[in-house]
Amino acid sequence: MPGRPYSKFTPPSLAMSELVCQKLDNDATDMLIDKWLERPHRPDSYYDWFQRVRERKHAANADARREQILLWNKGVFVPENIFTRTVDTGRLIPLDRTWVTHVYHHRSMKRLTMMPVIFSMLPELMLLRGMHDRGCDEIYVIVTDLKRHEMDQVTAYFQYVCQHISSGYCKSSVEQKINHDYIQLNYSLDRNRRTPCFPQIDLTLRAILYEKRPPFIVLFSHQTMSYSQILFANQHFVPAPDVYHDFPSGCPNPGCTDNCCELIRFPKHGAETAAVLCTKKKVRYRYGLRARPKEMCNWIDCDVCFSDDPPAEASSEGSSEGSEAGAEDALHSRTSATGLVCSRCKLVKYCSSEHQRLDWDEHRRVCVKPSAD
Repeated sequence: MPGRPYSKFTPPSLAMSELVCQKLDNDATDMLIDKWLERPHRPDSYYDWFQRVRERKHAANADARREQILLWNKGVFVPENIFTRTVDTGRLIPLDRTWVTHVYHHRSMKRLTMMPVIFSMLPELMLLRGMHDRGCDEIYVIVTDLKRHEMDQVTAYFQYVCQHISSGYCKSSVEQKINHDYIQLNYSLDRNRRTPCFPQIDLTLRAILYEKRPPFIVLFSHQTMSYSQILFANQHFVPAPDVYHDFPSGCPNPGCTDNCCELIRFPKHGAETAAVLCTKKKVRYRYGLRARPKEMCNWIDCDVCFSDDPPAEASSEGSSEGSEAGAEDALHSRTSATGLVCSRCKLVKYCSSEHQRLDWDEHRRVCVKPSAD
């Protein structure tokens, strides 16, 4: 067996996994998004939810540049017109950025296409991808046939394991509980003939989190009465409840908000209900991407990071005509460590008038005046 020996208490190697990996590239993702947009909009719970998002107005305050936000201010219903605040760089970017999906499944499913798996949770993946500027160009999915109560048990197991063994040492009582839960889950899933077996799910999931370090990983279930779970590496990556509190459950019924028939467990109520794997700051074995929130220049090719604690009177703005005119009148603006703030929407910052001008072709699709609240 290649790589280091498998252990429940140290990160395994992905080379040890016996699951088949099927990769869906960016072109396949684009095709799925186009098919999703071609479906009839009404009645559709997702389209209705995005319409409610369009009715929301952002306020003109400093918190609006730090908190999660989702905006659809102009244009038709397409991903390039819907913008979200990234949790890692603080940029306001559209949802049109695609990704590569790595789908791990049992060899008995090799004749099945994995595109319907991604299509069934495409809106959730688009939003989660949009929340991350970096580290989310690749999304990892493990396909299982777990039932609802089994998915709950597996989720609780991974939360407990990643929380207690990330420091590299655990007490004997913790070690006994992990061994007990592991044997119990392995016996239960093997008795019910679940595929893949639990050792392969455990090995593959922890190996992906440790070696690839994604901000989240999806544990998918194709059982009709089950749901798919999103496991977050850090609570900072969880969607904000004030933005997604009324997100649809995925049920075909447009008016359904019952979690009992949800297709994917999207954390509508924040970190309290999300499956967060580890909350410790100092760890030896880091499972998933480390949370490093920043506030950076909104131009995508810029690496300038602004100060977290700016002086009281150090902010600067462009002209009253928004980003484009603000870039042209940059000589009349005060530039400091906090950057140039778009004077129309007051949602983004730039390190220079040149980057403000370069970003205008994209930013103009979301730039509107804030509400008076």
